[in-house]
Amino acid sequence: MEYGIFGLLVLVADVYAIINIISSRASVGAKVLWTLLVLVLPVVGFIIWFFAGPRGNAATA
Repeated sequence: MEYGIFGLLVLVADVYAIINIISSRASVGAKVLWTLLVLVLPVVGFIIWFFAGPRGNAATA
């Protein structure tokens, strides 16, 4: 049961990250790379995105 809750939390966090990536002003290439990172490495990708990824209207990538 604990793994199911953890998996759900990871899914919610990754969906949140992907929505923010898509709504950012980063280039299309950067958006694709960030999205792939979050999808391929869900936990590590989310953590990296959280600290270094593009934000809503900022083009930091």
